[in-house]
Amino acid sequence: MSARELITEHLDLWSGAVTKKSSSGRGSKGKVELTGVKKLRELILELALSGRLVKPEPDDESAHRLLSRIEAEKSRLAAHGLIKKPKKLPEASDSQPYSLPPHWCWVRLGHVTNYGTTDKAEPDQVAENTWVLELEDIEKESSKLLSKVRYMERQFKSSKNRFERGDVLYGKLRPYLDKVVVADESGVCTTEIIPIHSYLGLLPGFLRLALKSPGFKRYANASTHGMNLPRLGTDKARLAMIPLAPEQEQHRIVQKVDELMALCDRLEQQTSDQLEAHETLVDTLLGTLAQSENATELADNWVRLAAHFDTLFTTEQSIEKLKQTILQLAVMGRLVEQDAGDEPAIDLLTQIHTRKIALAGDRRIKQPKPLTQLDDTQHSYTAPAHWAWASFQDVADEISTGPFGSMIHKHDYVEGGIPLINPSHMVNGSINEDPSVSVSPPKAEELSSYKLAKGDIVMARRGEVGRCAVVTDRESGWLCGTGSFVLRFHPAMNRRFILLLFSTDTVRDYLTGNSVGTTMTNLNHGILKKMPVALPPAEEQHRIVQKVDELMALCDQLKERLNQASETRCQLAEAVVQEAVS
Repeated sequence: MSARELITEHLDLWSGAVTKKSSSGRGSKGKVELTGVKKLRELILELALSGRLVKPEPDDESAHRLLSRIEAEKSRLAAHGLIKKPKKLPEASDSQPYSLPPHWCWVRLGHVTNYGTTDKAEPDQVAENTWVLELEDIEKESSKLLSKVRYMERQFKSSKNRFERGDVLYGKLRPYLDKVVVADESGVCTTEIIPIHSYLGLLPGFLRLALKSPGFKRYANASTHGMNLPRLGTDKARLAMIPLAPEQEQHRIVQKVDELMALCDRLEQQTSDQLEAHETLVDTLLGTLAQSENATELADNWVRLAAHFDTLFTTEQSIEKLKQTILQLAVMGRLVEQDAGDEPAIDLLTQIHTRKIALAGDRRIKQPKPLTQLDDTQHSYTAPAHWAWASFQDVADEISTGPFGSMIHKHDYVEGGIPLINPSHMVNGSINEDPSVSVSPPKAEELSSYKLAKGDIVMARRGEVGRCAVVTDRESGWLCGTGSFVLRFHPAMNRRFILLLFSTDTVRDYLTGNSVGTTMTNLNHGILKKMPVALPPAEEQHRIVQKVDELMALCDQLKERLNQASETRCQLAEAVVQEAVS
Protein backbone atom coordinates (compact mmCIF):
# COMPACT_ATOMS: atom_id res chain seq x y z
CA MET A 1 0.00 0.00 0.00
CA SER A 2 1.43 3.40 -1.02
CA ALA A 3 1.65 6.29 1.41
CA ARG A 4 -1.09 8.15 -0.47
CA GLU A 5 -3.34 5.10 -0.25
CA LEU A 6 -2.53 4.79 3.44
CA ILE A 7 -3.86 8.32 3.93
CA THR A 8 -6.90 8.17 1.65
CA GLU A 9 -8.12 4.71 2.72
CA HIS A 10 -8.11 5.65 6.42
CA LEU A 11 -9.51 9.19 6.22
CA ASP A 12 -12.20 8.55 8.85
CA LEU A 13 -9.61 7.15 11.22
CA TRP A 14 -7.12 10.03 10.81
CA SER A 15 -9.80 12.73 11.11
CA GLY A 16 -11.83 10.97 13.82
CA ALA A 17 -8.98 10.28 16.24
CA VAL A 18 -8.97 13.37 18.46
CA THR A 19 -8.04 13.84 22.11
CA LYS A 20 -8.60 16.65 24.57
CA LYS A 21 -5.60 18.91 25.00
CA SER A 22 -3.96 19.26 28.36
CA SER A 23 -5.76 21.82 30.52
CA SER A 24 -2.50 23.57 31.25
CA GLY A 25 -1.56 26.63 29.29
CA ARG A 26 -3.34 29.79 28.30
CA GLY A 27 -6.26 29.25 25.92
CA SER A 28 -6.21 25.45 26.18
CA LYS A 29 -9.62 25.03 27.80
CA GLY A 30 -11.97 22.99 25.64
CA LYS A 31 -9.40 22.56 22.85
CA VAL A 32 -8.83 19.26 21.07
CA GLU A 33 -5.78 17.77 19.43
CA LEU A 34 -6.10 16.06 16.05
CA THR A 35 -4.26 12.98 17.24
CA GLY A 36 -4.95 10.99 14.08
CA VAL A 37 -3.45 13.59 11.75
CA LYS A 38 -0.50 14.02 14.11
CA LYS A 39 0.14 10.25 13.98
CA LEU A 40 -0.15 10.37 10.20
CA ARG A 41 2.50 13.08 9.95
CA GLU A 42 4.82 11.00 12.15
CA LEU A 43 4.16 7.96 9.98
CA ILE A 44 5.07 9.87 6.81
CA LEU A 45 8.38 10.94 8.34
CA GLU A 46 9.15 7.43 9.58
CA LEU A 47 8.46 5.95 6.13
CA ALA A 48 10.53 8.70 4.51
CA LEU A 49 13.53 8.22 6.80
CA SER A 50 13.48 4.42 6.50
CA GLY A 51 13.55 4.33 2.70
CA ARG A 52 9.96 3.16 2.21
CA LEU A 53 8.34 6.29 0.83
CA VAL A 54 9.79 6.39 -2.71
CA LYS A 55 11.28 3.75 -4.95
CA PRO A 56 15.03 3.69 -5.60
CA GLU A 57 16.31 4.33 -9.11
CA PRO A 58 19.02 2.07 -10.59
CA ASP A 59 21.11 5.08 -11.66
CA ASP A 60 21.22 6.57 -8.13
CA GLU A 61 24.66 6.81 -6.54
CA SER A 62 24.73 4.80 -3.29
CA ALA A 63 24.79 6.63 0.05
CA HIS A 64 28.11 4.93 0.85
CA ARG A 65 29.65 6.56 -2.23
CA LEU A 66 28.07 9.89 -1.24
CA LEU A 67 29.56 9.58 2.25
CA SER A 68 33.02 9.04 0.75
CA ARG A 69 32.60 12.22 -1.32
CA ILE A 70 31.51 14.15 1.80
CA GLU A 71 34.62 12.96 3.67
CA ALA A 72 36.82 14.00 0.76
CA GLU A 73 35.17 17.42 0.62
CA LYS A 74 35.68 17.93 4.37
CA SER A 75 39.37 17.01 4.03
CA ARG A 76 39.77 19.47 1.17
CA LEU A 77 38.08 22.30 3.09
CA ALA A 78 40.20 21.59 6.18
CA ALA A 79 43.40 21.50 4.14
CA HIS A 80 42.60 24.96 2.74
CA GLY A 81 41.77 26.30 6.20
CA LEU A 82 38.14 26.88 5.29
CA ILE A 83 36.94 24.73 8.19
CA LYS A 84 38.55 23.43 11.34
CA LYS A 85 39.71 19.84 11.33
CA PRO A 86 36.64 17.90 12.55
CA LYS A 87 36.82 16.01 15.84
CA LYS A 88 36.95 12.26 15.42
CA LEU A 89 33.63 10.54 16.14
CA PRO A 90 32.78 6.85 16.62
CA GLU A 91 31.86 5.00 13.45
CA ALA A 92 28.13 4.94 12.73
CA SER A 93 28.23 1.19 12.19
CA ASP A 94 28.70 0.74 15.95
CA SER A 95 24.99 1.28 16.56
CA GLN A 96 22.06 1.29 14.11
CA PRO A 97 18.60 2.36 15.37
CA TYR A 98 16.71 0.42 12.66
CA SER A 99 17.25 -1.31 9.32
CA LEU A 100 17.83 0.73 6.19
CA PRO A 101 17.83 -0.22 2.50
CA PRO A 102 21.24 -1.60 1.46
CA HIS A 103 22.00 1.47 -0.68
CA TRP A 104 21.46 3.76 2.36
CA CYS A 105 23.75 4.11 5.39
CA TRP A 106 23.77 5.47 8.93
CA VAL A 107 25.94 8.51 9.72
CA ARG A 108 26.69 10.64 12.74
CA LEU A 109 25.23 14.16 12.55
CA GLY A 110 28.72 15.52 13.24
CA HIS A 111 30.14 13.54 10.29
CA VAL A 112 27.96 15.19 7.65
CA THR A 113 27.33 18.67 9.11
CA ASN A 114 29.20 21.42 10.94
CA TYR A 115 26.88 21.17 13.98
CA GLY A 116 28.23 23.30 16.83
CA THR A 117 30.38 25.58 14.66
CA THR A 118 28.69 28.98 14.68
CA ASP A 119 29.65 32.52 13.75
CA LYS A 120 28.52 35.26 16.13
CA ALA A 121 26.93 38.56 15.18
CA GLU A 122 26.95 41.66 17.36
CA PRO A 123 24.31 44.42 17.15
CA ASP A 124 26.68 46.82 15.38
CA GLN A 125 27.46 44.21 12.71
CA VAL A 126 23.99 43.85 11.18
CA ALA A 127 22.00 45.99 8.77
CA GLU A 128 18.57 47.46 9.50
CA ASN A 129 16.80 44.90 7.26
CA THR A 130 18.63 41.85 8.67
CA TRP A 131 16.31 38.97 9.52
CA VAL A 132 16.32 38.37 13.31
CA LEU A 133 14.84 34.95 14.14
CA GLU A 134 13.53 33.92 17.58
CA LEU A 135 12.00 30.60 18.66
CA GLU A 136 8.59 32.24 18.96
CA ASP A 137 8.63 32.89 15.19
CA ILE A 138 8.45 29.14 14.44
CA GLU A 139 5.29 27.13 15.01
CA LYS A 140 5.76 24.03 17.13
CA GLU A 141 5.30 20.63 15.43
CA SER A 142 4.58 22.05 11.96
CA SER A 143 7.79 24.18 11.95
CA LYS A 144 5.95 26.77 9.86
CA LEU A 145 7.57 30.18 9.90
CA LEU A 146 4.99 32.45 11.56
CA SER A 147 6.71 35.76 10.93
CA LYS A 148 9.90 37.37 9.68
CA VAL A 149 11.11 40.20 11.88
CA ARG A 150 13.85 42.61 10.85
CA TYR A 151 16.50 44.26 13.02
CA MET A 152 14.75 47.62 12.71
CA GLU A 153 11.72 46.04 14.45
CA ARG A 154 13.61 43.72 16.84
CA GLN A 155 16.84 45.29 17.98
CA PHE A 156 19.06 43.23 20.27
CA LYS A 157 21.95 43.88 22.64
CA SER A 158 23.57 40.45 23.11
CA SER A 159 25.34 38.22 20.57
CA LYS A 160 23.31 36.22 18.06
CA ASN A 161 24.14 33.22 15.89
CA ARG A 162 24.72 34.12 12.26
CA PHE A 163 23.24 31.87 9.54
CA GLU A 164 23.36 31.70 5.75
CA ARG A 165 20.76 30.89 3.13
CA GLY A 166 20.32 27.10 2.97
CA ASP A 167 21.33 26.47 6.59
CA VAL A 168 19.05 24.26 8.66
CA LEU A 169 17.98 26.16 11.79
CA TYR A 170 17.38 23.83 14.74
CA GLY A 171 15.82 24.87 18.08
CA LYS A 172 17.87 23.05 20.73
CA LEU A 173 15.72 24.07 23.73
CA ARG A 174 13.75 20.97 24.79
CA PRO A 175 10.20 22.33 24.69
CA TYR A 176 10.93 23.55 21.15
CA LEU A 177 12.90 20.60 19.76
CA ASP A 178 10.39 20.19 16.95
CA LYS A 179 11.15 23.63 15.54
CA VAL A 180 13.29 23.12 12.44
CA VAL A 181 13.36 25.34 9.34
CA VAL A 182 15.57 25.80 6.28
CA ALA A 183 16.71 29.42 5.92
CA ASP A 184 15.63 30.98 2.63
CA GLU A 185 17.88 34.00 3.27
CA SER A 186 20.75 34.96 5.54
CA GLY A 187 20.17 36.42 9.00
CA VAL A 188 20.83 36.08 12.71
CA CYS A 189 19.04 34.05 15.38
CA THR A 190 18.89 33.44 19.10
CA THR A 191 21.67 31.26 20.48
CA GLU A 192 18.96 28.70 21.36
CA ILE A 193 18.73 28.04 17.61
CA ILE A 194 21.70 26.24 16.03
CA PRO A 195 22.45 26.98 12.35
CA ILE A 196 23.58 23.74 10.68
CA HIS A 197 25.45 23.67 7.37
CA SER A 198 25.26 20.30 5.62
CA TYR A 199 28.20 19.17 3.52
CA LEU A 200 28.21 18.24 -0.15
CA GLY A 201 25.33 15.95 -1.15
CA LEU A 202 23.24 16.17 2.03
CA LEU A 203 20.22 18.28 1.10
CA PRO A 204 19.06 20.82 3.70
CA GLY A 205 15.46 19.67 3.12
CA PHE A 206 16.38 16.04 3.81
CA LEU A 207 18.39 17.01 6.91
CA ARG A 208 15.37 18.97 8.17
CA LEU A 209 13.21 15.83 7.85
CA ALA A 210 15.81 13.78 9.71
CA LEU A 211 15.86 16.28 12.60
CA LYS A 212 12.04 16.28 12.74
CA SER A 213 11.71 12.50 12.65
CA PRO A 214 10.21 10.74 15.70
CA GLY A 215 13.44 8.78 16.22
CA PHE A 216 15.63 11.88 16.37
CA LYS A 217 13.18 13.65 18.68
CA ARG A 218 13.29 10.68 21.06
CA TYR A 219 17.09 10.79 21.05
CA ALA A 220 17.16 14.56 21.56
CA ASN A 221 14.69 14.50 24.46
CA ALA A 222 16.66 11.72 26.15
CA SER A 223 19.94 13.60 25.69
CA THR A 224 19.15 17.03 27.11
CA HIS A 225 20.83 18.60 30.13
CA GLY A 226 19.79 21.36 32.54
CA MET A 227 16.82 21.62 34.90
CA ASN A 228 14.90 24.83 34.23
CA LEU A 229 15.51 25.03 30.47
CA PRO A 230 16.80 21.64 29.27
CA ARG A 231 18.64 21.78 25.95
CA LEU A 232 20.43 19.38 23.62
CA GLY A 233 24.20 19.64 24.13
CA THR A 234 26.57 19.99 21.21
CA ASP A 235 28.50 16.76 21.83
CA LYS A 236 25.31 14.72 22.17
CA ALA A 237 23.92 16.27 19.00
CA ARG A 238 27.05 15.52 16.96
CA LEU A 239 26.86 11.86 18.08
CA ALA A 240 23.24 11.53 16.94
CA MET A 241 22.59 8.95 14.23
CA ILE A 242 20.70 10.00 11.09
CA PRO A 243 20.01 8.00 7.92
CA LEU A 244 21.70 9.04 4.70
CA ALA A 245 20.01 8.36 1.34
CA PRO A 246 21.48 8.78 -2.15
CA GLU A 247 21.40 12.42 -3.21
CA GLN A 248 18.87 11.99 -6.03
CA GLU A 249 16.62 9.89 -3.77
CA GLN A 250 16.78 12.67 -1.16
CA HIS A 251 15.27 15.05 -3.73
CA ARG A 252 12.41 12.64 -4.44
CA ILE A 253 11.80 12.03 -0.73
CA VAL A 254 11.64 15.75 0.11
CA GLN A 255 9.24 16.32 -2.79
CA LYS A 256 7.01 13.40 -1.75
CA VAL A 257 6.97 14.45 1.91
CA ASP A 258 5.97 17.99 0.91
CA GLU A 259 3.16 16.56 -1.20
CA LEU A 260 1.88 14.29 1.59
CA MET A 261 2.19 16.96 4.28
CA ALA A 262 0.07 19.22 2.07
CA LEU A 263 -2.55 16.45 2.05
CA CYS A 264 -2.32 16.35 5.85
CA ASP A 265 -2.76 20.13 5.96
CA ARG A 266 -5.95 19.84 3.90
CA LEU A 267 -7.23 16.97 6.04
CA GLU A 268 -6.43 18.91 9.19
CA GLN A 269 -8.17 22.03 7.87
CA GLN A 270 -11.20 20.01 6.80
CA THR A 271 -11.40 18.34 10.21
CA SER A 272 -11.00 21.68 12.00
CA ASP A 273 -13.72 23.22 9.82
CA GLN A 274 -16.04 20.31 10.58
CA LEU A 275 -15.39 20.62 14.32
CA GLU A 276 -16.01 24.37 14.16
CA ALA A 277 -19.25 23.89 12.20
CA HIS A 278 -20.33 21.21 14.66
CA GLU A 279 -19.60 23.55 17.57
CA THR A 280 -21.68 26.31 15.95
CA LEU A 281 -24.58 23.89 15.42
CA VAL A 282 -24.42 22.74 19.04
CA ASP A 283 -24.34 26.35 20.27
CA THR A 284 -27.35 27.24 18.14
CA LEU A 285 -29.48 24.28 19.22
CA LEU A 286 -28.54 24.62 22.88
CA GLY A 287 -29.50 28.28 22.52
CA THR A 288 -33.06 27.22 21.69
CA LEU A 289 -33.15 25.39 25.03
CA ALA A 290 -31.96 28.46 26.91
CA GLN A 291 -34.67 30.54 25.23
CA SER A 292 -37.47 28.24 26.42
CA GLU A 293 -40.04 30.29 28.34
CA ASN A 294 -41.05 27.50 30.73
CA ALA A 295 -40.54 23.83 31.55
CA THR A 296 -43.25 22.71 29.11
CA GLU A 297 -41.64 24.52 26.16
CA LEU A 298 -38.26 23.24 27.30
CA ALA A 299 -39.55 19.67 27.27
CA ASP A 300 -40.69 20.09 23.65
CA ASN A 301 -37.34 21.56 22.59
CA TRP A 302 -35.49 18.86 24.51
CA VAL A 303 -37.35 16.09 22.63
CA ARG A 304 -36.27 17.58 19.30
CA LEU A 305 -32.70 17.86 20.52
CA ALA A 306 -32.64 14.33 21.99
CA ALA A 307 -33.51 12.86 18.59
CA HIS A 308 -30.07 13.98 17.35
CA PHE A 309 -27.95 13.28 20.43
CA ASP A 310 -25.74 10.78 18.60
CA THR A 311 -24.72 13.34 15.98
CA LEU A 312 -24.69 16.48 18.13
CA PHE A 313 -22.84 15.46 21.26
CA THR A 314 -19.83 13.73 19.76
CA THR A 315 -17.11 15.79 21.45
CA GLU A 316 -16.20 16.36 25.08
CA GLN A 317 -16.57 20.09 24.52
CA SER A 318 -20.15 19.72 23.26
CA ILE A 319 -21.09 17.62 26.30
CA GLU A 320 -19.60 20.24 28.63
CA LYS A 321 -21.69 22.88 26.85
CA LEU A 322 -24.77 20.71 27.33
CA LYS A 323 -23.99 20.49 31.05
CA GLN A 324 -23.60 24.25 31.28
CA THR A 325 -26.91 24.76 29.48
CA ILE A 326 -28.62 22.43 31.96
CA LEU A 327 -27.15 24.41 34.88
CA GLN A 328 -28.24 27.71 33.36
CA LEU A 329 -31.77 26.45 32.72
CA ALA A 330 -31.90 25.18 36.30
CA VAL A 331 -31.19 28.58 37.87
CA MET A 332 -33.52 30.33 35.40
CA GLY A 333 -36.50 28.24 36.52
CA ARG A 334 -36.93 26.45 33.17
CA LEU A 335 -35.95 22.94 34.19
CA VAL A 336 -38.92 21.77 36.31
CA GLU A 337 -42.62 22.52 36.37
CA GLN A 338 -43.76 25.09 38.92
CA ASP A 339 -46.09 23.88 41.69
CA ALA A 340 -48.93 26.22 42.69
CA GLY A 341 -48.72 24.78 46.20
CA ASP A 342 -45.16 26.02 46.73
CA GLU A 343 -44.67 28.85 49.15
CA PRO A 344 -43.65 31.97 47.13
CA ALA A 345 -39.96 32.78 47.25
CA ILE A 346 -40.65 36.22 48.70
CA ASP A 347 -41.94 34.45 51.83
CA LEU A 348 -38.68 32.47 52.06
CA LEU A 349 -36.73 35.70 51.64
CA THR A 350 -38.75 37.25 54.48
CA GLN A 351 -38.07 34.21 56.70
CA ILE A 352 -34.35 34.51 55.99
CA HIS A 353 -34.36 38.19 56.91
CA THR A 354 -36.43 37.66 60.09
CA ARG A 355 -34.05 34.92 61.24
CA LYS A 356 -31.03 37.14 60.55
CA ILE A 357 -32.52 39.84 62.79
CA ALA A 358 -32.92 37.23 65.54
CA LEU A 359 -29.32 36.00 65.08
CA ALA A 360 -28.11 39.59 65.26
CA GLY A 361 -30.08 40.04 68.48
CA ASP A 362 -28.14 37.08 69.92
CA ARG A 363 -24.94 38.76 68.65
CA ARG A 364 -24.16 35.78 66.42
CA ILE A 365 -24.06 37.90 63.26
CA LYS A 366 -24.02 41.59 62.41
CA GLN A 367 -27.30 43.50 62.17
CA PRO A 368 -28.64 42.88 58.62
CA LYS A 369 -29.39 45.73 56.25
CA PRO A 370 -32.95 46.14 54.88
CA LEU A 371 -33.82 43.87 51.94
CA THR A 372 -32.40 45.17 48.65
CA GLN A 373 -34.82 46.47 46.06
CA LEU A 374 -33.55 45.42 42.59
CA ASP A 375 -34.99 47.00 39.44
CA ASP A 376 -35.44 45.14 36.15
CA THR A 377 -32.13 46.37 34.76
CA GLN A 378 -30.32 44.40 37.47
CA HIS A 379 -31.99 41.11 36.52
CA SER A 380 -29.75 38.81 34.48
CA TYR A 381 -32.75 37.03 32.91
CA THR A 382 -36.51 36.66 33.31
CA ALA A 383 -37.32 34.43 36.29
CA PRO A 384 -40.70 32.82 37.08
CA ALA A 385 -43.21 35.15 38.75
CA HIS A 386 -43.19 33.24 42.05
CA TRP A 387 -39.36 33.53 42.31
CA ALA A 388 -37.78 36.55 43.99
CA TRP A 389 -34.84 38.63 42.80
CA ALA A 390 -32.53 39.65 45.64
CA SER A 391 -28.92 40.54 46.30
CA PHE A 392 -26.74 37.68 47.53
CA GLN A 393 -26.35 39.33 50.95
CA ASP A 394 -30.15 39.00 51.36
CA VAL A 395 -30.06 35.28 50.49
CA ALA A 396 -27.14 34.37 52.77
CA ASP A 397 -27.18 34.59 56.55
CA GLU A 398 -23.50 35.43 56.70
CA ILE A 399 -20.58 36.04 54.32
CA SER A 400 -17.20 36.01 56.02
CA THR A 401 -13.60 35.75 54.82
CA GLY A 402 -10.86 33.39 55.88
CA PRO A 403 -7.83 34.52 57.89
CA PHE A 404 -5.25 36.92 56.49
CA GLY A 405 -2.13 35.24 55.19
CA SER A 406 -0.04 37.00 57.84
CA MET A 407 -1.98 35.15 60.57
CA ILE A 408 -0.51 31.76 59.55
CA HIS A 409 3.23 31.24 59.22
CA LYS A 410 5.23 28.39 57.77
CA HIS A 411 6.13 27.03 61.22
CA ASP A 412 2.42 26.83 62.14
CA TYR A 413 1.84 23.97 59.70
CA VAL A 414 2.02 20.43 61.06
CA GLU A 415 1.32 17.02 59.55
CA GLY A 416 -2.06 15.57 60.53
CA GLY A 417 -3.28 18.55 62.59
CA ILE A 418 -6.54 20.50 62.17
CA PRO A 419 -7.01 20.88 58.37
CA LEU A 420 -7.15 24.26 56.67
CA ILE A 421 -9.44 24.41 53.64
CA ASN A 422 -8.04 26.38 50.72
CA PRO A 423 -9.53 26.80 47.19
CA SER A 424 -7.40 23.94 45.83
CA HIS A 425 -9.18 21.54 48.20
CA MET A 426 -12.62 22.30 46.70
CA VAL A 427 -13.29 19.72 43.99
CA ASN A 428 -16.71 19.05 42.40
CA GLY A 429 -18.59 20.48 45.34
CA SER A 430 -16.72 18.42 47.93
CA ILE A 431 -13.65 18.98 50.10
CA ASN A 432 -10.48 16.96 49.50
CA GLU A 433 -8.34 16.78 52.63
CA ASP A 434 -4.62 17.49 52.43
CA PRO A 435 -2.99 16.34 55.73
CA SER A 436 0.05 18.51 55.06
CA VAL A 437 -2.08 21.69 55.10
CA SER A 438 -3.06 21.67 58.74
CA VAL A 439 -2.17 23.45 61.98
CA SER A 440 -1.60 22.35 65.56
CA PRO A 441 -4.54 22.38 68.06
CA PRO A 442 -3.17 25.48 69.88
CA LYS A 443 -2.95 27.37 66.57
CA ALA A 444 -6.42 26.13 65.63
CA GLU A 445 -7.72 27.61 68.88
CA GLU A 446 -6.25 30.97 67.89
CA LEU A 447 -8.16 30.67 64.59
CA SER A 448 -11.39 29.40 66.19
CA SER A 449 -13.42 32.23 64.67
CA TYR A 450 -12.74 30.64 61.26
CA LYS A 451 -14.02 27.21 62.30
CA LEU A 452 -16.38 25.53 59.82
CA ALA A 453 -19.71 23.90 60.63
CA LYS A 454 -21.85 21.37 58.79
CA GLY A 455 -23.88 23.09 56.06
CA ASP A 456 -21.39 25.91 55.53
CA ILE A 457 -20.21 26.54 51.98
CA VAL A 458 -16.58 27.48 51.38
CA MET A 459 -15.98 29.49 48.21
CA ALA A 460 -12.76 30.53 46.47
CA ARG A 461 -12.26 34.29 46.32
CA ARG A 462 -8.85 34.05 44.65
CA GLY A 463 -7.82 32.36 41.41
CA GLU A 464 -10.85 30.42 40.14
CA VAL A 465 -13.34 32.61 41.97
CA GLY A 466 -16.69 30.94 42.62
CA ARG A 467 -15.35 27.41 43.13
CA CYS A 468 -17.39 25.99 46.03
CA ALA A 469 -17.74 23.01 48.35
CA VAL A 470 -20.23 22.06 51.07
CA VAL A 471 -18.98 21.29 54.58
CA THR A 472 -20.19 17.87 55.81
CA ASP A 473 -20.05 16.18 59.23
CA ARG A 474 -16.49 15.03 58.45
CA GLU A 475 -15.18 18.56 57.91
CA SER A 476 -17.11 20.17 60.78
CA GLY A 477 -14.55 21.79 63.09
CA TRP A 478 -11.96 22.24 60.35
CA LEU A 479 -10.74 25.74 59.51
CA CYS A 480 -11.32 28.04 56.56
CA GLY A 481 -7.98 28.91 55.01
CA THR A 482 -6.82 32.07 53.30
CA GLY A 483 -8.25 32.95 49.90
CA SER A 484 -11.78 31.73 50.73
CA PHE A 485 -15.20 32.93 51.82
CA VAL A 486 -17.44 31.09 54.27
CA LEU A 487 -21.13 31.29 53.31
CA ARG A 488 -23.90 30.41 55.78
CA PHE A 489 -27.60 30.03 54.98
CA HIS A 490 -31.08 29.55 56.40
CA PRO A 491 -31.85 25.83 57.06
CA ALA A 492 -34.51 25.90 54.30
CA MET A 493 -31.94 26.85 51.65
CA ASN A 494 -30.74 23.87 49.59
CA ARG A 495 -26.94 23.95 49.64
CA ARG A 496 -26.75 21.94 46.42
CA PHE A 497 -28.80 24.66 44.69
CA ILE A 498 -26.20 27.22 45.80
CA LEU A 499 -23.48 25.03 44.25
CA LEU A 500 -25.45 24.93 40.99
CA LEU A 501 -25.76 28.70 41.06
CA PHE A 502 -22.01 29.20 41.41
CA SER A 503 -21.32 26.66 38.64
CA THR A 504 -23.13 28.68 35.96
CA ASP A 505 -21.32 30.85 33.44
CA THR A 506 -23.60 33.76 34.36
CA VAL A 507 -22.37 33.84 37.96
CA ARG A 508 -18.75 32.93 37.13
CA ASP A 509 -18.61 35.74 34.53
CA TYR A 510 -20.05 38.21 37.06
CA LEU A 511 -17.53 37.24 39.73
CA THR A 512 -14.53 37.11 37.39
CA GLY A 513 -15.52 40.34 35.66
CA ASN A 514 -15.66 42.17 38.96
CA SER A 515 -12.47 40.68 40.41
CA VAL A 516 -9.19 42.57 40.52
CA GLY A 517 -5.63 41.46 39.87
CA THR A 518 -3.74 40.10 36.86
CA THR A 519 -1.62 37.12 37.90
CA MET A 520 -4.08 36.15 40.65
CA THR A 521 -7.67 37.42 40.59
CA ASN A 522 -9.15 38.49 43.91
CA LEU A 523 -12.87 38.89 44.55
CA ASN A 524 -13.95 41.81 46.70
CA HIS A 525 -16.28 41.02 49.63
CA GLY A 526 -18.70 43.78 48.64
CA ILE A 527 -19.03 42.58 45.03
CA LEU A 528 -20.29 39.17 46.17
CA LYS A 529 -22.82 40.78 48.49
CA LYS A 530 -24.28 42.88 45.64
CA MET A 531 -24.59 39.96 43.19
CA PRO A 532 -28.20 39.65 41.91
CA VAL A 533 -29.75 36.23 42.55
CA ALA A 534 -33.07 34.75 41.37
CA LEU A 535 -34.35 32.82 44.39
CA PRO A 536 -36.82 29.92 43.89
CA PRO A 537 -39.13 28.56 46.62
CA ALA A 538 -37.45 26.05 48.95
CA GLU A 539 -39.49 23.10 47.62
CA GLU A 540 -38.62 23.95 44.02
CA GLN A 541 -34.92 24.13 44.89
CA HIS A 542 -35.06 20.45 45.85
CA ARG A 543 -36.85 19.47 42.62
CA ILE A 544 -34.31 21.44 40.55
CA VAL A 545 -31.35 19.71 42.23
CA GLN A 546 -32.94 16.29 41.67
CA LYS A 547 -33.56 16.99 37.96
CA VAL A 548 -30.02 18.32 37.47
CA ASP A 549 -28.62 15.15 39.07
CA GLU A 550 -30.62 13.00 36.62
CA LEU A 551 -29.51 14.96 33.57
CA MET A 552 -25.87 15.18 34.66
CA ALA A 553 -25.82 11.40 35.10
CA LEU A 554 -26.98 11.06 31.48
CA CYS A 555 -24.28 13.49 30.35
CA ASP A 556 -21.61 11.53 32.24
CA GLN A 557 -22.75 8.28 30.59
CA LEU A 558 -22.57 9.98 27.19
CA LYS A 559 -19.11 11.30 27.99
CA GLU A 560 -17.88 7.89 29.12
CA ARG A 561 -19.04 6.25 25.86
CA LEU A 562 -17.43 9.09 23.92
CA ASN A 563 -14.11 8.70 25.73
CA GLN A 564 -14.12 4.95 25.11
CA ALA A 565 -14.82 5.48 21.40
CA SER A 566 -12.13 8.19 21.18
CA GLU A 567 -9.60 5.94 22.90
CA THR A 568 -10.43 3.12 20.49
CA ARG A 569 -9.94 5.39 17.44
CA CYS A 570 -6.60 6.60 18.78
CA GLN A 571 -5.49 3.01 19.41
CA LEU A 572 -6.52 2.06 15.88
CA ALA A 573 -4.55 4.98 14.44
CA GLU A 574 -1.53 3.88 16.49
CA ALA A 575 -1.99 0.28 15.28
CA VAL A 576 -2.11 1.37 11.63
CA VAL A 577 1.09 3.36 12.13
CA GLN A 578 2.84 0.45 13.83
CA GLU A 579 1.79 -1.96 11.08
CA ALA A 580 2.99 0.43 8.38
CA VAL A 581 6.45 0.93 9.89
CA SER A 582 7.02 -2.67 11.01
